[in-house]
Amino acid sequence: MHKSSWKSRRLGRRSQRQNPRFRQHSSSERCNTGTQQSPPDSDHDEEEAPSTSSSTAGSSSVPDLPGYYFDPEKNRYFRLLPGHNNCNPLTRESIQQKEMEHKRLQLLEEEDKQKKKITRMGFNAYSLLQKSKLGFLSVPSYCRLAHELRVSCMQRKKVQIHSSDPSALASDRFNLILADTNSDRLFTVNDVKVGGSKYGIISLRGLKTPTLRVHMHENLYFTNRKVNSVCWASLNHLDSHILLCLMGIAETPGCATLLPASLFVSSHPGDRPGMLCSFRIPGAWSCAWSMNTQANNCFSTGLSRWVLVTNVVTGHRLSFGTSSDVLAQQFAVMTPLLFNGCRSGEIFAIDMRCRNEGKNWKATRLFHHSAVTSVQILQEEQCLMASDMAGTIKLWDLRTTKCVKQYEGHVNEYALLPLHVHEEEGIVVAVGQDCYTRIWSLHDAQLLRTIPSPHSTSRTNIPSVAFSSRLGGFRGAPGLLMAVQQDLYCFSYS
Repeated sequence: MHKSSWKSRRLGRRSQRQNPRFRQHSSSERCNTGTQQSPPDSDHDEEEAPSTSSSTAGSSSVPDLPGYYFDPEKNRYFRLLPGHNNCNPLTRESIQQKEMEHKRLQLLEEEDKQKKKITRMGFNAYSLLQKSKLGFLSVPSYCRLAHELRVSCMQRKKVQIHSSDPSALASDRFNLILADTNSDRLFTVNDVKVGGSKYGIISLRGLKTPTLRVHMHENLYFTNRKVNSVCWASLNHLDSHILLCLMGIAETPGCATLLPASLFVSSHPGDRPGMLCSFRIPGAWSCAWSMNTQANNCFSTGLSRWVLVTNVVTGHRLSFGTSSDVLAQQFAVMTPLLFNGCRSGEIFAIDMRCRNEGKNWKATRLFHHSAVTSVQILQEEQCLMASDMAGTIKLWDLRTTKCVKQYEGHVNEYALLPLHVHEEEGIVVAVGQDCYTRIWSLHDAQLLRTIPSPHSTSRTNIPSVAFSSRLGGFRGAPGLLMAVQQDLYCFSYS
């Protein structure tokens, strides 16, 4: 009797295990009884059971399991594989890249469909004109808001580049672009396919709608060293040279090079092809040219724990010791001050009237929480704008040494990304490490526009931009130039 009952019980359990509906029901009952018996462990049980979390695929409450990725389209978890030689591994980097590319394509499609983008509520040309007529807006406020409206309506157009070597244009990629003071020339650093970099100057005088055509003036000058920093230098006349900081390789030390612009194209009467002038300055992170009369014909380089100021004509040097690497620099024009941004997050000003023997040469000190990558002095020299590697952009009042505005949305983790401030239009432009170009209002830190890159996003395809109120010279129109891979785009006012 006991033996037959044991056999029947055994057959019943086997039939239950073979029935999937019963198995699902029993597992849910065990889960429910477990939650009733031990409430403190309920969160742990939900994290360990993918079946319970997969039912909430459409919501954002799906738990993040270490080592697994939840795909909302397939409604299930996938294992994240570490770096190995499998033909189709699923890694966190590839997932993020796929999501970024999907978002970029969506924004590009929206930009092509929507010609007018509204950045503020009730923000249009008619309302601005009516408020101006009724006296609700002053002339400066009306001009500033009109610029913001036109910035939000800029359309992307590809620029045709003509060169004596068309094959090089198809293979060489833009590394950076830098417009001169009058915005009629564009200095470019291009990465050569075989390795190294070459330089060129693009004349912007032909940049007129509807046919956007420019000419690239190239030179045989070629370097296999990385360019850390670039700025225009006014030695013979305004923007007569380009100052470059080159990184050393192997037994070749780093240097700062003054490259005459006349080597590419003569834009000033009486210009003659000049000679390269190199200064042996190893490990320079940043550079700046002085337009102050008290530091005439001088440039500064930011090194590892040093600031070096060099007079080009006499060769005289001043050195200032710092506690960190100097990643960003800019000279003031009205006062003999040199502002420096450090890897430690400190921003300090050097009074050029003091010598390196003095102890009190730090005139101003500001602090960020991350490495400072760019410093920009505003025209009145009462405010300074700085960005760092945490993606923070702050506007500082130099009189009170306090932050007065912060601009949200910038993305940076470790790159030396520049910051562009244009007071005439009242805008701030910066390209993030996510390859998006963002434009803010300088007045109230409002994010006006986010421009996706025309090419796929990656760490090596970060666009380089130049904004000017007069693209192509004094008669030019305001607009934004964007260089990415082998292409140059123009976002001009409509």
